[in-house]
Amino acid sequence: MKKKVLGRGLDALIPEHRKTDIPSNEIDTDRITANPDQPRLQFDEKRLEELAVSIRKNGVLQPILVRPFEGGYQLVAGERRLLAAQRAGLLKIPAIIREVPDDRLLELALVENIQREPLNPIEEAQAYEELIAATGETQETVAERLGKDRSTVANSLRLLKLPPEVKRLVSDGKLSPGHARALLSSSAGASEMGRMARVIIEKGWSVREAERWARQSLAPKPLPKIEDPNEAAAADRLRNLLGTKVEICPKSKEKGEIRIHYFGRDELLRIYGLLTERAGGTE
Repeated sequence: MKKKVLGRGLDALIPEHRKTDIPSNEIDTDRITANPDQPRLQFDEKRLEELAVSIRKNGVLQPILVRPFEGGYQLVAGERRLLAAQRAGLLKIPAIIREVPDDRLLELALVENIQREPLNPIEEAQAYEELIAATGETQETVAERLGKDRSTVANSLRLLKLPPEVKRLVSDGKLSPGHARALLSSSAGASEMGRMARVIIEKGWSVREAERWARQSLAPKPLPKIEDPNEAAAADRLRNLLGTKVEICPKSKEKGEIRIHYFGRDELLRIYGLLTERAGGTE
């Protein structure tokens, strides 16, 4: 059996090639209730006002989609057009009325938003999560129904693991999904992710720079050196004798280096004199 592609959900109700031929009804805007499965959480005020201005001048060119509901209607798709029409002062709006089962409300609202006015990355991820929960389907099946790659859906869902502060930055468009996924690939905790998100924004890092930081955060940290007390005592004695910084650096159990630091030519000559004097004088 050929699987249904969710991305064609609206076309199944309003076929693209026949949209202009389908009669719409003028229905009262106050008889329309919201879609409880609307995936969009934020609306761009500027674009909504622009749409309202256009509707005042030209009317609603594309009807919304509703279904009969409790003596009135429930919105299936077209929330931006409905809000803009109400803002423009319209009391009626053209609408196509169709019987739509409950289990397709989220599906069609998601398609409408992706096709017309893209959701922000967090809203889209939440919509995928809700659709998977509502249908009980796998990421792969949902991706296939949406006409998307499974990796696209999987990468989107990963964003839901971000700390709330970083989610807000992604929702507001201040941090890209690519930067956010770089943060998720790091070993950083929630507070460190928040701090680094602000650094990325302030410094204008590319995604590649953010990924480089994430890889460095995963690099194993060197174990603290456990100093042998005898070596430490010997290094202290040499420091006192030579009057400069001395390090004993073991390479293995039997081998190593003694590093004597000097800070200027005069100090080098002084240390050289001390060493040759103690060794029995110069040639």
